[in-house]
Amino acid sequence: MDDAARIAEIYNHYVETDTATFEVETIGEARMAQRIAAVQFAGLPFIVATDALGIVGYAYASPFHERAAYGHTLTSSVYVDRGEQGRGVGRGLYSELMRRIAAVDERPHAPIHSVIALIALPNDASVALHESLGFHHVGTIAEAGRKFDRWLDVGYWQKMLFAPPA
Repeated sequence: MDDAARIAEIYNHYVETDTATFEVETIGEARMAQRIAAVQFAGLPFIVATDALGIVGYAYASPFHERAAYGHTLTSSVYVDRGEQGRGVGRGLYSELMRRIAAVDERPHAPIHSVIALIALPNDASVALHESLGFHHVGTIAEAGRKFDRWLDVGYWQKMLFAPPA
């Protein structure tokens, strides 16, 4: 199976059953391949975790916002195959992603100053993961989205990578 197809399979589980993404329609291999290519074209990391059977999770960074002044801030995302949850795959992916984000220096706005994670609430496992990796809660938007016939709050967690210049 092509990487994009497998990654879409992992992601679509969340689309269909979870609020970790606010997407409500599954996506196909071609659309996922476009998303992967866009991340890579921007010079940002898109990484996968594998086992003997193939891809079991993935993580990536993307621009926080399209306006130029946001260029030093990224968002981060991680998705793990449902059968691999709770086994450290997400932590390993996220740790490696943060290492690679800190090393990004080929972009016009490098270095990256901070990383933002958006978490649909409640999600105790995601909050715990982010906080264990140095993210801090910086705000919540009440009822920011609606999925599965309920309103969902979105919390923002931020990790500062570099101290501001003196």
